[in-house]
Amino acid sequence: MKAVEFESSITTQGTITLPPELTAEIPVGEQLRVVVMWEPSGSDSAWRSAGRRRFEAAYCPEDAVYEQLIDDASAR
Repeated sequence: MKAVEFESSITTQGTITLPPELTAEIPVGEQLRVVVMWEPSGSDSAWRSAGRRRFEAAYCPEDAVYEQLIDDASAR
C-alpha cells in the first residue's frame, strides 16, 4: 500500500479535492483508504490547559528544588 500526505479542504458540495499530480498517479477505480485529520479551532488551547492542570496536580513543593537549579547560574 502506498501513502501520501497533502493538504486540502472540503468544498461546499462536501468533496475533498486531490492534487492534480496525485490524481494522475492513481488508476481510475482504485480502492482508497482515506484518513482525514484536522485541528478544530480552539481545541488546542483546551488540551494544553487540561494537560497543564493534570501536570500541576502532581507537582509538590519538594519539586521546587529543580527550579532553583535551573535559575541558579552558578550551579552550571
